Amino acid sequence: MAATTGRTPAIELPVGDRTVRVSNPDRVYFPERGETKLDLVRYYLSVGPGIVTALRERPCMLHRFPEGVSGEKVHQKRLPAGAPDWVQTVRVFFPRYRRTADELCVTELASVVWAVQMSTVEFHPWNSRRADTERPDEWRIDLDPMPDCDWSRVQRVAHVVHEVLDELGATGFPKTSGGRGLHVYVRIEPRWGFQEVRRAALAFAREVERRAPDEVTTTWWRKDRDPAKLFVDYNQNTRDHTIAAAYSVRGNPRGTVSTPVRWDEVDDVHPDDFTIATVPARFAALGDLHAGIDEAVFRIDPLLQWADRDEREGVPDPGEAVDLQ
Repeated sequence: MAATTGRTPAIELPVGDRTVRVSNPDRVYFPERGETKLDLVRYYLSVGPGIVTALRERPCMLHRFPEGVSGEKVHQKRLPAGAPDWVQTVRVFFPRYRRTADELCVTELASVVWAVQMSTVEFHPWNSRRADTERPDEWRIDLDPMPDCDWSRVQRVAHVVHEVLDELGATGFPKTSGGRGLHVYVRIEPRWGFQEVRRAALAFAREVERRAPDEVTTTWWRKDRDPAKLFVDYNQNTRDHTIAAAYSVRGNPRGTVSTPVRWDEVDDVHPDDFTIATVPARFAALGDLHAGIDEAVFRIDPLLQWADRDEREGVPDPGEAVDLQ
């Protein structure tokens, strides 16, 4: 069944038990190879179980590009108007602004496709779920390279991260960021608030820095960091801080994808390997490499003990004077 909207006929796609209307399917979103809005929809359908696992039950900020990635970028916290009644939301509070927002809360693939119909390219979920949005169940390790830090340094530091996680008995699930970095996610018990999870993340980052001092920095202010080092960004665990989900496309001309990888692949892959043109075949061959994350739950008590030790030894929290909310 087709309808017409402007110059380009809209199409209707079955997604599970739903039907999602996609307008302007031929609009070019990614100029490097010419992929369209419909190509983006087909990409998300191809990785459906993976993107739903990454987003399920989480408040989600949307990065929308109504004219494609060469046009204006819209950061959307509130669910766009006109959503079908089956698209679910979760209400979150923003203390700084004393406001609430009803954010997208994905429970099925059709909600992802509807968001793409509304020009969403990137999905940025919280690290907590709607059952208790104030208690994260995901600890995020963001290996964020400074301008002069090359990918080989990211790879080396990733192995240090893996080593420390193994010693802690924590299972880390790595993925490319879709940019120049690498993320590692660890599922945790939702027993602690954002402040404590961030303290734990900072303690971990310091341990990685101790083991690789020539390659890693935990310096708070960007202007004070060595431009050749890699920043282990513990602040991504602060309340309302979000990063691109596993399998999220990024808003750049190549359509790169934040892609799960195995630890034994880290030395052999490059972020540019993974785009909306290449990831569907990889997903078909390997499945979702993050599929087991919900069964690998870690208690952050050892990290909080490290944080207590650092404070006793007078190591200051570099962000303690900064408003993290």
